[in-house]
Amino acid sequence: MSDIIAILGDLVHRPWELPKGKWQYYQEWNDVIFLHWEVPFHELRKLVPQQLNLDDFNSVYYISLVAFTMQKIRPRNLPSLKPISDFHEINVRTYIDNNGKKGVYFLNIEAEKWLSAFIAKKLSGLPYEKATIHRAHESYTSTNIEKNFRLEINYRLNGPLINKSELDKWLTERYCLYLIQKNKTFRYDIHHREWSISPIELKHLNLTYQLGKLDLSSERIVKAHYSEGVKVVSWKKEML
Repeated sequence: MSDIIAILGDLVHRPWELPKGKWQYYQEWNDVIFLHWEVPFHELRKLVPQQLNLDDFNSVYYISLVAFTMQKIRPRNLPSLKPISDFHEINVRTYIDNNGKKGVYFLNIEAEKWLSAFIAKKLSGLPYEKATIHRAHESYTSTNIEKNFRLEINYRLNGPLINKSELDKWLTERYCLYLIQKNKTFRYDIHHREWSISPIELKHLNLTYQLGKLDLSSERIVKAHYSEGVKVVSWKKEML
């Protein structure tokens, strides 16, 4: 609980006030790999519901793949259950700005464990699905046979924490996520301490993620980062 009190007290970096009411879930996003691509607006627009306004950085639009290990996810006042609460996850996201609240929209989410994916999808409404994911020291692999999505990374951490650029902050410091259900728009607010990121050397990368006409190939990555992770609290979804 002391960790959560400290997280909720660290607000300098937060772009808007904490939501009213009690947080509902705690989770940790650990050993995080960020890969970022610039993408054309007209192709990205086809993938995102019209109710959501695509956010841009200096008129450039981005998609990011985030591969990490989810740990200790649990509802408020209940313990985490490791067989369900701990799993590897990959999400592919883009960036939204609705009413001045900059957040993310998930184009795809994959989880290592079937039961974790099922429960997360049921409780959150987010598009979780099962993939075969393995993680070892400085390597991360995933296969989603149904969609023909594949990811193989061998990497090396390549230096101390970086002084983040404005683009780095724009890509990482997002404190809500958007969801469309039955043509209604919802927002989940979240909070965590500011991301600390460091350089990453991609020693080997084999990537197949086709989203509409967007091909997330290794040759087109414009930025890659690593983070030890953040501890996160989230609130109930709010209909907008």
